[in-house]
Amino acid sequence: MFQKLPKLFFFLLGSILILNLLQAYYTELIFDEAYYWYYAKNLDWGYFDHPPMVAWLIKASSFFFKDELGVRFMSCVFSAATLIILWLLIDHQKKKDYVLHFFVVAFSMTLLNAYGFFTLPDTPLLFFTALFLLVYKRFITSPSVLLSLVLGVVMAALMYSKYHAILVIVFVLLSNLKLITSKYAWLAVFVALLCYAPHFVWLYENDFVSIRYHLFERPNQAYSFNKFTLGYFVNLMAIFGLTFPFAYYILFKSRPQNTFNKALVYLTYGVLLFFFVSSFSKRVQTQWIIVISIPMVLIVFNYILENEKIRKWFFGLAIANIIILLYLRVGLIYEPFFPIVFESHGNKEWVDRLEYDVWDIPVVFENSYRNAPMYEFYSGRKAISLNNINYRQNQYSIDDAEASVQHNRVFYVTPYTRIAGFAYPRSNGQLFYGEYIEHFESFRRLKCIVEKDELEFDLNKTLVMKVYNPYKVTIPLHKLKFGLAYLNDYKEVRDVRKIVASPIDTTILALKSNDTVNFTFKLPKTKMENPGYFRLGISENNLPYGLNGNNIKLK
Repeated sequence: MFQKLPKLFFFLLGSILILNLLQAYYTELIFDEAYYWYYAKNLDWGYFDHPPMVAWLIKASSFFFKDELGVRFMSCVFSAATLIILWLLIDHQKKKDYVLHFFVVAFSMTLLNAYGFFTLPDTPLLFFTALFLLVYKRFITSPSVLLSLVLGVVMAALMYSKYHAILVIVFVLLSNLKLITSKYAWLAVFVALLCYAPHFVWLYENDFVSIRYHLFERPNQAYSFNKFTLGYFVNLMAIFGLTFPFAYYILFKSRPQNTFNKALVYLTYGVLLFFFVSSFSKRVQTQWIIVISIPMVLIVFNYILENEKIRKWFFGLAIANIIILLYLRVGLIYEPFFPIVFESHGNKEWVDRLEYDVWDIPVVFENSYRNAPMYEFYSGRKAISLNNINYRQNQYSIDDAEASVQHNRVFYVTPYTRIAGFAYPRSNGQLFYGEYIEHFESFRRLKCIVEKDELEFDLNKTLVMKVYNPYKVTIPLHKLKFGLAYLNDYKEVRDVRKIVASPIDTTILALKSNDTVNFTFKLPKTKMENPGYFRLGISENNLPYGLNGNNIKLK
């Protein structure tokens, strides 16, 4: 297979691989990468925000290198492999005469370019989408038990990369409904589900926390045409850069000649239509539509091989795209070249300054699953995020991070409250404050349970909540204070109030391990006119209220 690849292909592929490796080595981590590096410290079958593939990728990278390249090495390898697979998916007889054009088409796509070295869930998603299409192409030509097994494993790998992968599978299926009657297709589905079973088990054991967050608990905001739908169309342009008019013109003009090309068109239009509809209810992030880059490389390249005029225009604009992207990539390393202060700028500096002050004292960041792993990565010191009622849950809410700093002296860092202790400026102008806590103790896993999912907004009605203690220790009630956050209809916190919660059994003075105590409380007054939801929180030892209860709908 590789013997058939042109020498120019190997040269250009090798050049891009070396460029990506150098970029990966010299560019500081961005916050999401640091967060996924934190995932990889404890391998599992799932994590709060995503399936585990990105963590597995980082763990594999760490076997080869340390520091930033120890996070990104496998992403560089996957990117190179993706280009090889895309080349193998092209059947056009003239493709060997246009090797340079192929690389220019692929390398000019903005996020396909960036994810050549960044390690994010979309990195394996792109690779396994290309691999899925390669296996699928052979499967529809000559289905067999072996290909069914391989296809099933690849589909599972897709889903282990990112939940959005289901769109890839569904839209390819819709392009070929005959698969519904194929025993080999059903075998592939069975294998995929079997391989994905460990993640289903993880979801069950963790109360489907990922699904609940993404589908029901994620904050939103009121619809804005400029931010939502217009923003979606801006993303459609951003993903192709200067070539976007020709890219979408080529897509519009494409007429699939066979089952496989039909799958490419269905996949592209399907993803675009799905997120267009989604843009009327939420903001669509650019990377959510990145998967169309894979079929679009094939659609665009095959089209320009047959259309010389379009080929010249597309090639010229793509070269301009690449020059801009290379300039920006230099700016990721050398800040003066970049138009804004980006995530990859200045992290080592603030980490060094903070570490200089606190040395080996664990650092507790208030509401920052981004800063905590960044500090831990560059300092090698322990850090966690302590999430409160104004924030959202994340991986630090469900793992043993809290237990690792219990009853220790810690340094507490917050951007919200001016503390007469230490101040840490960031390159983006943000200022953090810190102070020492001599004996840190928190109980963020206490659960406040209200039986009903919807309640009337009645300030005079006495309500009952159950407080469950999952810890192995008994917790005195005098250490706990109760609060409540009112949220708007889009689940954004707008008001936080304290409440008086009294145990129904007044003789109870402590929460025993793995036990539940019933409390009564009333909804407090609020400055909001019509709150949409409320959620309960517990303040332990005068810390900010935690995320101890689910969102309860108010009517």
